[in-house]
Amino acid sequence: MECGEKFRMYPNDEQEVLINKTFGCCRLVWNFFLNGRDFEYDVEGIIFNYYDCSKLLKTLKKKKTFLKEVDSTALQRELKNLDNSFKRFSNKVSGHPKFKTRKDFRQSYTSVKNGDNIRFEGNCIRLPKLGLIRISHKPRIKCRILSATVS
Repeated sequence: MECGEKFRMYPNDEQEVLINKTFGCCRLVWNFFLNGRDFEYDVEGIIFNYYDCSKLLKTLKKKKTFLKEVDSTALQRELKNLDNSFKRFSNKVSGHPKFKTRKDFRQSYTSVKNGDNIRFEGNCIRLPKLGLIRISHKPRIKCRILSATVS
């Protein structure tokens, strides 16, 4: 059974800066690979999938070193979301994916659990790269954590 719970987070100033950086890096990865996939399809007729983009993300991280400062699973999840939106587009379920903008108020990123990197500790939650963040209340439901979305 899958379950979810929302919490109000109270990050300190450093954590808030890193959260905003992660929003920006996820937006950059989405827009970069959306543009690349469109260009390659229009010019070459090549369709990139998640695995091709994942390999290219490594070279992008070498060129843009600030991408190493944020959670890597958030960037990988952004590529997965882009791939899923292209699959929905090709199956005619939804329209073509749109570029993300800084002005959009719905900014979020998802970190995937690897080992024990996302866990509750008292009235705090530990997230990758952010460390302990105070939350509004302890979890009411005992469930297995698969991912955490910050928005």
